[in-house]
Amino acid sequence: MECVDLVVPVKPLHAAKTRLRGAADHGVGDPGAHAALALALAHDTVAAVLASRAVRRLLVISSDPVVAAEFAAVGVEVAPDVAGGLNDALRHGVSLLRATDPDAPVGALQADLPALRPSELDEALHDAAALFATGARRAFCPDAQGTGTTLLLAASFVALDPLFGAGSAARHRESGAVALAGAGPGLRQDVDTGDDLCAAAELGLGLHTRAVLAPTGRC
Repeated sequence: MECVDLVVPVKPLHAAKTRLRGAADHGVGDPGAHAALALALAHDTVAAVLASRAVRRLLVISSDPVVAAEFAAVGVEVAPDVAGGLNDALRHGVSLLRATDPDAPVGALQADLPALRPSELDEALHDAAALFATGARRAFCPDAQGTGTTLLLAASFVALDPLFGAGSAARHRESGAVALAGAGPGLRQDVDTGDDLCAAAELGLGLHTRAVLAPTGRC
């Protein structure tokens, strides 16, 4: 299995996951409780990446000092964000990865996948490698609703060309990326709303998100 280098972007915690505000404290919306939940989602996503057999290198892109400290403490490489939004941050991350290995297959994984299993990520990366072997240049995983994107991959020497944002699945498909039709549910279940969080809980949340939600009895 060809290994992939991945970028995981994490917003400043105070600005992340605004539609989840209140989910960790019975609707109060305390900034500290919200930040803890946003960080937990990212921690569980990163934990799955670190346990993946098919990811060679992981780079977290974030300018939040708490995020940087948390992931540096578990041995994850972190680089500061750049102005311009998510897609610019991803292009910046890929440029850093390919500065040392220009021919590496690369990808971008969203940081809100608390039910992601390492085996699901391995399977998706294996399926993408098979597509690349037949001539495909980019591949993506649509989210559970089919409109967003949770994972975008590019073959060796191919630009990632991220087009994240509302309706990104259609934009990635129109740009020539091939959908990974067999992606596992944990890889597809990103979390933007309270309903998303409960859907992820049905699949099985990671340790960090479970710990944050346990006192609330949510989901």
